[in-house]
Amino acid sequence: MDAATPDAAGEPTAHAVQSIGRVLDAPPALAGEPLQGATRLTTRWGHGALHDTLPGLSSHVVMTYYGADQAIAWRTEGRRLQARTRVGSITLIPQGHDGRWDIEGPIEVSHVYLPDERIQACADVLAGGQRVELIGRVGFEDPAAGRILEMLAREASVSDPGSQLFVEQAVDLLCTQLVRGHSSFAALSAEPPRGGLADWQVKRVTAYMRERLDEEIGLEELAGIVNLSRFHFCTAFRRATGHSPYAWLVQQRIAEARRLLGMEPALPVTEIGLAVGYQTPSAFTAAFRKVTGVTPSEYRRRL
Repeated sequence: MDAATPDAAGEPTAHAVQSIGRVLDAPPALAGEPLQGATRLTTRWGHGALHDTLPGLSSHVVMTYYGADQAIAWRTEGRRLQARTRVGSITLIPQGHDGRWDIEGPIEVSHVYLPDERIQACADVLAGGQRVELIGRVGFEDPAAGRILEMLAREASVSDPGSQLFVEQAVDLLCTQLVRGHSSFAALSAEPPRGGLADWQVKRVTAYMRERLDEEIGLEELAGIVNLSRFHFCTAFRRATGHSPYAWLVQQRIAEARRLLGMEPALPVTEIGLAVGYQTPSAFTAAFRKVTGVTPSEYRRRL
C-alpha cells in the first residue's frame, strides 16, 4: 500500500463517504490509510433502516452483507431495483447515480469506495483501453465479489506490510470482477450463443426467479445474471425457451401457486397470491386463470 494519499486525491472518496453518512443513523467508519488512487475500505459495520434519497456520489461504492437479510430497493434513472441483502450478494452504486433508497434495517455491511480512475485502469487491460461504465446492482448474487469484499473487510484494519500488499491485490481483483461482470464491457462482450441461452443459463435464471417470486424482478436484473445486455438476453431467452422472460416468470409463479393451493389447504388464496408476487387478489386471479383456465378457488375445489 502507498503512503497516505494527499487530501486532494482523497476528495472523491471522502465526499462519497460524507454523502452516505448524511442519510444514515451511523456513518461509514473508514479503516486504515487511503489505498492506491484514494480507494478506501470499511470493516464490518451496521446501520438501521434507510428511507431517503442519496445524491450522486463522487466515487463508485460496492458493498456486501452479513447476518440476517433485509428487503432493499433503489429507484434510479426511471428503474426500481429490488432484492434482499443476502450473504454473498453485492450492491454496486456507480459514481454519479442518485436515487431513492428503502432498506428495512438493521443491516450489517462492509464497503469499498473506488475512484473511477482505478476502475478505468483495470478496463485498460481488459477492454483494450475503452472506457467502461459500471452497472448499478442491488442485492445481486455474486459470491466471488462478495467473498473478496469479506476478505477486504477483515484485513482493512491490519497494518503489517503483508496485509497491505494483500489488500491492494484484492482490490485489483475486485475491480477485475466488477469490470468482467458488472459493466458495459461485460454486457457487450457476452454475446448469446446462436441457439439462445445454454441450458445452465436458463437453469440459473429460473432458479433466480423461483427464489424471488414475491419480489419485483427487472429485465436488467435477469440479464445481469448471465452477463448479457437486456436486448441480447430477451432474444436469447426466447430462442432457448420459446417464451419471453416475463411469460416464463409468470409460469414459475403460477406453478408455485398451484403447489401451495394443493399443499396448504388452510392458507388463504390472497396470501398465496402475495407469496408468488401478486399484490392484489384480482391480479392474481387474472394471471392464474390465463394460465390454467380456472380461478385459484376453483382450482383448489377440484383437487
